[in-house]
Amino acid sequence: MDLSVAQGRPTDPAGEGWTSAPTDPRVAVVTGVLLAAAALGIYLATHTDRFYDHFVWQASAFLEGQAAIRYPVESTAGSPGNWFFQDVLPVGTTDGVPRGLLPFPPLPAVILLPFVALWGIATDDQRIFTALAALDVALCWWMLGRLRIDLAIRLATTVFFAFGTVFWYTAQLSTTWYQAHIVAVGLVMLAVGIAIGGDPTAEDDDPGFDDPEAPVPAYRPSPASWRARLAIDRRQFAAGLLFGLAATARLTVIFAAPFFLLVGSGGSWWRRGWSAGLGAAIPVGLLLAYNVGTTGHLLHPAYDYLYQLESRAYVALGYEPSWSVEDPRYLPRNAGLMFLTGPDLLPTRLPDSLGVNDTPVCTAPGAERGLFDVSCPLAVPRDVGMSVLLTSPAFLLILPALRRWGRSRLVTGAAAAILLVTIVNLMHFSQGWVQFGYRFSNDAVPFALILVALGAQGLVDRRRPWAMPVTVGLVVVSIGVNAWGVAWGRILGW
Repeated sequence: MDLSVAQGRPTDPAGEGWTSAPTDPRVAVVTGVLLAAAALGIYLATHTDRFYDHFVWQASAFLEGQAAIRYPVESTAGSPGNWFFQDVLPVGTTDGVPRGLLPFPPLPAVILLPFVALWGIATDDQRIFTALAALDVALCWWMLGRLRIDLAIRLATTVFFAFGTVFWYTAQLSTTWYQAHIVAVGLVMLAVGIAIGGDPTAEDDDPGFDDPEAPVPAYRPSPASWRARLAIDRRQFAAGLLFGLAATARLTVIFAAPFFLLVGSGGSWWRRGWSAGLGAAIPVGLLLAYNVGTTGHLLHPAYDYLYQLESRAYVALGYEPSWSVEDPRYLPRNAGLMFLTGPDLLPTRLPDSLGVNDTPVCTAPGAERGLFDVSCPLAVPRDVGMSVLLTSPAFLLILPALRRWGRSRLVTGAAAAILLVTIVNLMHFSQGWVQFGYRFSNDAVPFALILVALGAQGLVDRRRPWAMPVTVGLVVVSIGVNAWGVAWGRILGW
């Protein structure tokens, strides 16, 4: 049998076959484990200790039977405090202990429950989530294995995710906000991989957007027809359940939902969407019930409290207190940050860990600038964020994949997911400060990696001799930029 036919790919007209045979499952598992181990080693080697451990306090509150954390708590010898937390809405107490509500969706705290039960508030949540981040690298390798791509492209895309995107900075820091990204990314990758694995034609250039089932007349539906239409596809239900769980770590992930209308098992857009939507509704419904039960509101009121606090405290960041937390008027400015902002070249001052009190640099006569010279740096990353294309130029490989928009359900679904999540994130008043790169890109990265891999594969399939060198080159440059960013994050105390 021709290898290309066995892989479900078109026959090579030159008869030379494809660059890689199907990967042996045992080899794939070993490779995934090795990638995760390498990622864990590098993430831990570049780890930075920080004490933003909101979810530890939240898990501790849950174990006390409370939704509100103990706050503020002063630090003592051998016991960390939380008096410096800003992301807390002080509330009344029912047990005589001062408490406050956190606005963050609680799934990361739920994950920490067994650890906090063992070690209390001394739990090292950073290293726990760094280990989960390494697991995400293995999940990325697994997810990409659902695609019909060459082994070299699968490996390059996984390495790009692990070290060429802001996920590296996310994994080595692993404080509160990054913990939410780590959990959400892994769950979305699981959901996407399950959906792609159950839909072998989603990648093809056959639109398949129309429901292949015969339409049921609205004015005379038969009971048998409705039972068929309401039948749940268990695989797609599982994908939706995982996707909904991801939203209980990062709310904006939910706007990628149209992907599961276009991609997944079930045989039609209706059954795909119904099955995935029902699965996602369970954790999302539980999150809304949690909000109502703990605050009396569907949307957590601490978000608006935090917005008013930050918009007045950090005037230099340009927040507008009269606008909404999510406001279209933030789009132009935030889009400029996401796509156009570069590092501070030839800086004359060095920001501290909060970007408030700057330190003069290059004051010595004849001082020469260096890449990592704190006294006289050549360039320093901006703490408000930097262009996602500058920090991860391999994302440019998405462009050739977009040629198949409207022809491939997988490409169209992934692109729509990226667009919707990005628009919602860009309307948010804050874009992740203090950070390296653009951390909100983590919300869409599982879908972006699909397009990166398909874009690179498309160039190889069109017999572009420069396709693999360019792919590898972009990945290498991305890794170099992110290594530079991780190093400067440590230097600046971010």
